[in-house]
Parts: sequence; structure tokens; C-alpha cells
Amino acid sequence: MKKYPALPHRGILLVALLTDLASVPLAAAEIVPLSPVVVTATHSQQPLVVIADPRAPAQPLPAQDGAEALRAIPGFALIRKGGADGDPVLRGMAGSRLGILIDGDVVLGGCGNRMDPPTAYVHPAAFDQLTVLKGPQSVAEGPGYTAGVVRFERTPRRLSGRTTEFAGSATVGSFGRNDQMVRGLSGNARGYAEFVATRSASADYRTGSGAIVHSAYERWNTQATLGWTPSPHTTLELTASAGDGEAAYADRAMDGLAFAREQLGARFERTFEHGPIQAVSARAYLNAVDHVMDNYSLRSFLPGPAMAEPAVSNPDRQTLGGRTALDIAVGQHIAMELGMDFQQNRHRVRLTRNQPTLDYRTLPRREDARFKQAGLFAEGNYAPDAHRRFIAGLRGDAWSMADRRESIAIGMAGSAANPSAHHTRRDLLGGGFVRFEQDYGEATTYAGVGYVARFPDYWEIFSKEAVQSVSAFETRAERTRQVDAGIIAGRGKLKTSLSVFANRVDDYILIESGFRKGMRTATVARNIAAATWGGEASASWRFAPNWHADLSASYVRGKNLTDELPLAQQPPIEGRLGLAWSTAKWSVGTLVRAAACQHRVAPNQGNIAGQDIGPSHGFAVLALNAGWSFRPDARVTVGVDNLTDAAYAEHISRSGSAIPGYTQIARIMEPGRTAWLKVDFRH
Repeated sequence: MKKYPALPHRGILLVALLTDLASVPLAAAEIVPLSPVVVTATHSQQPLVVIADPRAPAQPLPAQDGAEALRAIPGFALIRKGGADGDPVLRGMAGSRLGILIDGDVVLGGCGNRMDPPTAYVHPAAFDQLTVLKGPQSVAEGPGYTAGVVRFERTPRRLSGRTTEFAGSATVGSFGRNDQMVRGLSGNARGYAEFVATRSASADYRTGSGAIVHSAYERWNTQATLGWTPSPHTTLELTASAGDGEAAYADRAMDGLAFAREQLGARFERTFEHGPIQAVSARAYLNAVDHVMDNYSLRSFLPGPAMAEPAVSNPDRQTLGGRTALDIAVGQHIAMELGMDFQQNRHRVRLTRNQPTLDYRTLPRREDARFKQAGLFAEGNYAPDAHRRFIAGLRGDAWSMADRRESIAIGMAGSAANPSAHHTRRDLLGGGFVRFEQDYGEATTYAGVGYVARFPDYWEIFSKEAVQSVSAFETRAERTRQVDAGIIAGRGKLKTSLSVFANRVDDYILIESGFRKGMRTATVARNIAAATWGGEASASWRFAPNWHADLSASYVRGKNLTDELPLAQQPPIEGRLGLAWSTAKWSVGTLVRAAACQHRVAPNQGNIAGQDIGPSHGFAVLALNAGWSFRPDARVTVGVDNLTDAAYAEHISRSGSAIPGYTQIARIMEPGRTAWLKVDFRH
């Protein structure tokens, strides 16, 4: 069932349009040469920070959503559910332990079973930069992010004169992959207007063993920005975006029929040349997601004891938030950022188990949860000289959560009275860190300790039960203490980095499925003590003219101290080796990715995104790529992922569901051999 038309001829018209635009003479536009090199790895260039270009050609296949865009960064893994909307995992931490900010906005999904994580609403080609901050080593990005923060960002434009720019890309590949992006910018020194539109689609993919995976998807997004720059020091921006899509899932009994997101935002920035106040900034946003899932539109309906008729679930979520900050310089050696942020969100749901007899669109939406958060933060940098820096920060957050549920669903067909109905819970939580950085010539070492308290999220409170109750409303907040250390070094053509971490998590919120509660089983949230440790290492070496090698490895190990078991949903050790040859016009490269087997498992335990299934096998996959810049502002890149057509699965991926017409699989397998071609230009 299509709710919106696909582009005619699978994108051929758009490719032709981009070609025509590339030939238009725009004398005022600045032509910026495109690099022919395909990105195969991304490394840290400053302590605990990784910066990447989400629009750059990448291997594996260019990403269609935010989770896929993170896979190339050491330390990240992906929980696969189908062809799209996987959950990213950083250092073994998933869900709300990893903050996802979309151009500064907090975006929260609606599905109680994580069909639409925040990264499902990210269209990477619409953003200028992807920034990852690892560990609890900043307090300025928001509350409770244990693993770190991911920012998908647009850069405010500041034009020197009359400018008109166009850019676009088109990607085609195996299994019906078909993506398009077009971007236009026009303005002058006083202001600008920018428009970005993206679309991505794919059919079901095949695994290396030949099995077809229920995984087709189609998604689109549009975004418009108006900017006013009355002076070199002032920027005011207004943004609006809208998107939607659909996706098939191999791990569950329903598919996604709508991923509608609407967003409005305003941003103000002012810098000062003199005085202690360096800059002031403010941002406000309102976004809403409206998600629809059913068990019959994208698959053959199979009646069962729980659902004898077609069923539809329609959750939605509205989030209002904002942030303001002041940058201050105290003398020559101290810089500080003082600010506050807030967000409040409302979650509602409506569902029917006998669609279309009782059409879900005729039913009222019922609010089940409401969250509010307001925080104050201060982060400072003291640099006594050019080679040493002390960075520290503190924040405090006031949380409230209201339970609007009269009853709680038990299984697919039953319900029970809600013991926490109309209760409101309030917590005061805090966090902070301190880090020391030291430069030694071309090397930088760092060490820091951080503390963060994380308030339970919707998926832990309202989608799960407790051990002793059908309501998990009283689940305690997590408290994490973590040490981070590392070194970044560069000497000539060789650049290396190493980062390590270790933490202790008290009241870690463990999700356990199949938990026995009398004559039935349930999925519960319970607090445990846990610890994780590990790190990432990378090296980049230009060992000969036009030759470049990249090497990276990541490792994480966790323990459930309460149950004396391995901590579930921890990816195995992984390594990548990339080798490339490039000139100003041509590039050729290869990428080998290998992961070890994982025997440290705790079946039926995990997080809000997935639970351990059992041990997994190791694997190694090979990919090839080539690029040609056929003019300074245009480039074509081609690639083949999983060249040997290996049949493999990520350890943390979800288990397969019984779907009519598809082979039952124990763990969602990765795509087999995949060929792709991407053309992009800017003018």
C-alpha cells in the first residue's frame, strides 16, 4: 500500500534534472572541487570527538538513515531489524543512553517496540556535518547521555555577496536501491534561503545464502531554511521540515506504514568582538512524529490467536524544547559556557485489532505519558599555557513524568488495572566531569572522569512491566561513573589515536524478556549493577604518493554484576582495514571488515532495542570502490559491498519473525553482494 507516489522511472528524471542543472552557467556561484576519495573510515582528530561528512560517498553503501551513517565510526554497531531504521549502539550502549540531536532538536520516536528510533527520522544527505562526542565528557549537550551524543548538524550560512548554488546526488544499487538528493541555496550578505529534498527507497534484499529478507522501504524528507544576517556578528534562522515513509520489518509482526515528522525551529546567534561576553545563542523547536504500523499492508496477513483480524497501531509524539547559552571569557586563560535547556513531550496512542471494521482513524487518541525536563549547565576550559587544558562541567536537571494510563496491556489481548494511574514522579538529577589534556609536540594525551544520572525513558517505563508489578513506573534512574583516557598523535604522514574507557553503572536498567510471572511471561525492566570497559584504536598512513591506508579496531566488554552474567547486547571485537589509491580525478579502494565470534551472552536480556539471542559466529567481508571526478564539481563513485557474498549477521541484531512467504531466520542477516553507483555535483 503506497500512500504517496514514487518518483517516475525510479529516479531517471531526477538524474536528468541534476545533469541539466550542472550545465547551467552560474557566474556568481563558487565551484568547490569534489574529492574523488570514497570514505571508508572516520577517526578522532580531537579528544573524544569524531567529525564526519554525512554527504560524502561512503562504503558500505551510502547511508539512508542516521543509524547507517554511524556504522563507519569506530565504536559503533547496528541492531538490524530489516532494511532501515536500525538502532545504533556506541560502546555497547543503546537507546536513550546515546543522545541523538537533529540540528539541535531532541526527536523521540513513538513506537513502544522501537520501530522508529530517533535516527529513523534522520536523512543524512540533508546535513552538513555529523559530530560524535564520546562518553560523559560534556554537560552542554543535554541530560543523561551515558554513552555520548550524536549531532546531525547544518551550518548557518554567511555569504559574502550575491550567491546561487545547486547541489544534488543520485544513487542506484542492488535490490532496487534508489536515492536522490537536491539542494538549492540563494542569498547575499544580508540573508539567504535554502531548500533540501531527499528520497531513499529499496526493495527486499537477499542474504549471502540467498534468503530474501522482508526489508523494503521508501522514505522522503523536505527542509526549508530562511536566514537573516544583518551584520557579520548576527544570525537569525527559521527552519521547517516535513517527511514520511514506510518500511517492512523482518523481526516483528507489524510493518511501518507512516513515519511522518513535522518540525519548526528558530535559532539566534550573536557574537561580540570586545568584552567578556563572547557569544550568546538561543534555539527553540517544536516537532511531532506520527507513526502508523499494521500487520497486513506490506505483508500477507496471517490470522493468529492474538490477532484474528488485521490490526493497526498509531502512536504519536510531540516534543517542545529549547536551549540558550552564553559564552564568556574570563581573562586570557578561562572560557566558559553557561546555559539552560528544556524539553517536554507528550505521547499518545490509538489502536484497533479489527481494522477496517473499526477504522483506527475514527478512534480518539489517548495520552499515556508526559515527560518534562529543565536543566542548567556550566562548562569551562582553563588553559594555563598553549599546551595544557583543564575542561570541566556541571549540570542539574529537574524531571517530571506523569502516567496517564488507566490500564496496562497484558500480552496482545489482555489488560490489567494500572497501579500507577495518574501518578506523577519528580526527580532531581545531576552530572559533571573533569578532563585534563596535554600536548607533546604533535601528540595530545587526555584523561577524564565523568558522572551522569539518566532518567528512565518511555520504552523502559511505559512499554515494560516491573518484576513485582505490571507497571515499571518506579524504575530507578541510572547512575554512571566513567573514566576516559587516550592519545591522538600525528607525525608526518602517519596519524594514530587510541581511546579507552571503564565505567560502573549503578541501577543499570536491564530489559529482560520471557520473565516468568506466575502462569505467564512478560518483558520487564529491572535495576542491576553493571560495568563495561573497552576502547577504540585507529591509524591513518599515507605511505606512498597517492596511497593511503586506514586501520581501526574497537572492543567493549560488559558484566552484569548483580546476576553474575555477561552484560547482554555487547558487540564483539571488530576491525577494519582500508587501502586506497587516489589522484585529483581518480580513486580506487578496498575495505575489509572483520568481527570475532561472541560467546559472552545472556539470552533474553538486553536493552530497549533488543535482547541477546545466543552466541554468534565471526565474519569477514570485503568491499571495493572506485571514483572519478569527471569535472571539478561533479563526481561518480561505484562500489561493491560484501564482494564474496558472505552470509553473516551482526551479533546484536534482532531475531527473525515468522512472515508468510519468507524464510524463518534466527537472526536478521546482513545483505549479500551489493553493487551501487552514486553521482553527485555542486555548482
